[in-house]
Amino acid sequence: MRKILIYSVLSISLLACKKNDEKVAETEAKEDSIKVEPTKSVADVAELTELSPEKISEVLKSNHSDTLYVTNFFATWCGPCMQEIPHFRKKMDELKNQPVKFTFVSLDNKTDWATKVSDFADEYDIKNNIILLDGMLLKQEFFSQNFQSWNGESIPFTLIRKGNKSDETVGSMTEEMLNQKIEKLLADNSSAKAIDNKEKAMISSPKKSLK
Repeated sequence: MRKILIYSVLSISLLACKKNDEKVAETEAKEDSIKVEPTKSVADVAELTELSPEKISEVLKSNHSDTLYVTNFFATWCGPCMQEIPHFRKKMDELKNQPVKFTFVSLDNKTDWATKVSDFADEYDIKNNIILLDGMLLKQEFFSQNFQSWNGESIPFTLIRKGNKSDETVGSMTEEMLNQKIEKLLADNSSAKAIDNKEKAMISSPKKSLK
């Protein structure tokens, strides 16, 4: 899996997220003779939200007890990331009338924000759900302060949480895995809420007097 180092130095892993070297070489050869014009402009980036690592941390700590938060860290050059995105998009549609918030944090190079990332956002109609994060600003503290199992060495990474419960997944998920994780947290919190309401009702109910 392609690794993202803390100071944004990208290296190639044998497991996943590996670019196709031959395709890149072919593209570069073409660009030597043909000037490639950008398909989008700075205005397209303006439609996307860029946040600092500090602001991302604040987003991750948002906690409305009735809301399920699904946060996915990805990059458009990451094959496993792109394979699982349709599962997230499908789940977004299924849960659109429920208190569930999906956020996709792009770790693409800034040079790709107005092109690849913007095109990706348009393709899946998730422009309002994407956050741009400049990897050059990332430090080890960002990972140690926000996650239990992710140190930033690989993507995709997904954090699913609701209330005081959370689930972290390093690596790509199948549609079945994503459904199970989301449904489990929804079910766990629904059960906890039902028990809490029952206990409150028992406390508030007046005791019957003894004759």
